Amino acid sequence: MLTPYPIDAARVAALHAIRDRLPGNDARSGRARLLEALQSLGYVTTFEAMRFLDVFDPRPRKLELVRQGFPIELHWRHVATESGKPHRIGMYAMSRSAEPGARHA
Repeated sequence: MLTPYPIDAARVAALHAIRDRLPGNDARSGRARLLEALQSLGYVTTFEAMRFLDVFDPRPRKLELVRQGFPIELHWRHVATESGKPHRIGMYAMSRSAEPGARHA
């Protein structure tokens, strides 16, 4: 049996701080929040992006960042949501194979 989706209070607070620092509901604001979270927290799940970063659909924002040259990888996690049902959710992380210190547009 899967354990419920883990919610770490400090991580949620960090995600909310990013959301509050970079307000807006347009694509540019969503990309900025997602990128900031990836760079500062190491990874972001699609669940976290929707729930705590206020990025309604993180998939196109991730694709736009990749098209801008950011090396973002997708990994899958299986977790149970509040309903107790198992779900496969995406987890975005910056590629470890990217050159350290590389700059992106």
